[in-house]
Amino acid sequence: MITLTPDDVKTRFGSLFSKKFLVMVDETAGRAEILEQCHARGTIEWDAMNRSRAGGAVAACAVEGSTMTIQARLGRYPVNFGAAAGTIGGQALEAVEIDGDEVITTWAGIAGAGVGIAACLPQAPGVLRAEYPTEEDLKIGGARTNHVRIITPRYEKISFGIDDTDTRQEGATWVMALQCAEACHIDGVEFLNMRLVQLNPAVPDKTTNCVGSALNFAARPGSIGALCEFVRGFVEKHTFSEDTGIAFSRGIRTGQDSPFHKAIKTEILSVQKAEEEARRLGIEFLDHKGRKGRIGALGAVLWADRGIEAAGLYGEHL
Repeated sequence: MITLTPDDVKTRFGSLFSKKFLVMVDETAGRAEILEQCHARGTIEWDAMNRSRAGGAVAACAVEGSTMTIQARLGRYPVNFGAAAGTIGGQALEAVEIDGDEVITTWAGIAGAGVGIAACLPQAPGVLRAEYPTEEDLKIGGARTNHVRIITPRYEKISFGIDDTDTRQEGATWVMALQCAEACHIDGVEFLNMRLVQLNPAVPDKTTNCVGSALNFAARPGSIGALCEFVRGFVEKHTFSEDTGIAFSRGIRTGQDSPFHKAIKTEILSVQKAEEEARRLGIEFLDHKGRKGRIGALGAVLWADRGIEAAGLYGEHL
């Protein structure tokens, strides 16, 4: 086994194109979420198609610009290319495994795709080190097959839903939510993205647009408490409303459905029903007042990872 740091990889192969590599895990759900950023969209799209085709630990891939998000299964799985299955596919995620405070992702790639997993990913910001089985795996390009284990810190997926921070006279929830995210500088916490979630515009007791905000973070397990306290403190300090709701979700919820996904955009709901559904799903409320903002805060968490449709009315698609 040959072990290289990201700087070692960069020295050996030159500076390449991966801008970020981060792995979040949820042991209870048996899932992982891998975030990968590249300098260009084309490579990300090609990798996503090839990894999906090859199977292995990959459950699904999504691409937004030059960023790919992989939904993966924890464990080791056979892939659909290589000596056992012909030359179908060029790149594969074979395994995602937890080792204490670290996560190990195991990769295989053929030809140009081998360059991606052997020389590009291992030098990405976020990588601790890479392990190559043999010297042959460090020979890249041509028709070779490369293998590598990439070790990263263990992160968890954390989502917050925020609603009812404004009034008809002042404030905007999305502005304050994004200011909260940008003000967060906690060791072991990475801000992933922010999403505006269109709620039911027919709700009578609202400001104007009836939109909640979701904030998604990756956090090291030991930093989650500090992150929750920061978000709660920031929102409650800067809100203009007495009805503010803050919902908190820990873990990877891909594939978990709730009747509230539709209802939050189409029905008029009560705080009691929102609290009951949150308990069922293991979602907590961080706010202290228990007012109507909890409805939209729950809706924002539920739609936090559902793509651009979160911003539309129910059933709208681009």
